Amino acid sequence: MSLYMTELRRLSKRRLTRLLLVLLLLGLATVATAFSFSSHQLSKETVAAAQAESEAQYQRAVADWKRTVADCDAAKARGDQDTDERYGPNCGRDWQPQPEMFDPKWNLPYQFDFRAEFPTFIAVFAGAVALFAFIVGASYVGAEWSTGGMMNLLLWRPKRLAVLGTKLAALLTTVLGVSLVLGAFWTVAFWLIGRYRGTTAKVTAGVWQSVGLDGLRAVGLILLVGAVAFALASLGRHTAMALGAAVAVFAISEIGIRIAVNVLSVPFGDRYVLSTYAQSWFMKQAELFDYDTCQFAKGACEPAKLVVTWQQSALVFGVGAAAVLIGAFWSMRRRDIA
Repeated sequence: MSLYMTELRRLSKRRLTRLLLVLLLLGLATVATAFSFSSHQLSKETVAAAQAESEAQYQRAVADWKRTVADCDAAKARGDQDTDERYGPNCGRDWQPQPEMFDPKWNLPYQFDFRAEFPTFIAVFAGAVALFAFIVGASYVGAEWSTGGMMNLLLWRPKRLAVLGTKLAALLTTVLGVSLVLGAFWTVAFWLIGRYRGTTAKVTAGVWQSVGLDGLRAVGLILLVGAVAFALASLGRHTAMALGAAVAVFAISEIGIRIAVNVLSVPFGDRYVLSTYAQSWFMKQAELFDYDTCQFAKGACEPAKLVVTWQQSALVFGVGAAAVLIGAFWSMRRRDIA
């Protein structure tokens, strides 16, 4: 049996891998099931009831307005001097409620719109599977180092880089398979929610193409996270190295850098934060605003804007992942394995 098939078998037989896979399945199923109950397909009766409620709210508002105007007129007739403060100028006659202020849509129950909302759920899916990939990737090679399995393997297969590369390939293949299979079920689940509990209106071939591209970006990020976790654990020769590095990066990026850029009043400070690039990766772009440069035109603020594109996110994540992987393979080649 080849080393690659052996590593695939070893990874799939690990209890942690199976446990995390079960937890991932339960988590995704729980989200989809719970969400399906929160969405409602709008019948003609539901729409009619919402319209009737909006009309009733409008009539109550008009009645209250008329009563307020009458009270104001009565107060003026008594000689009260504070009517403008209590009721507004002209007794509030200029503030008569209008029908368009009571949109029937506000009285409708929530309805899931597959076309508009599913991209958000792709990001949710990517986050859950990326966490799975991170833990599995870090523990997979970390356990090999901490238990001495890596040293034993190198006794009969002394090609270090080939061994580490094969392990990485086995990890990425497994994560890719899990992502594609679960991603297909995730898409079908939300399509069915939209079909029977929401709406799938205006879902064209172009929408499906966009969903496919979003899915590819999600899978790419999942594989990158798994590879980085694998490389960090290999560098530190322990699973804790990857977990510690992840906590450190989060603390520095999301807390330290944010505090620093706010104190120094750095323009567009969020461009130095990793979460901005993650948002840009999924949403195709992230818009940052500098309100210190606010220019008022026609009474509205028009701050300077900076757009972070998904291509820039790909560059940032790609360079970071390449640096960590190169470091892991360089360490594997140069350091003492004993």
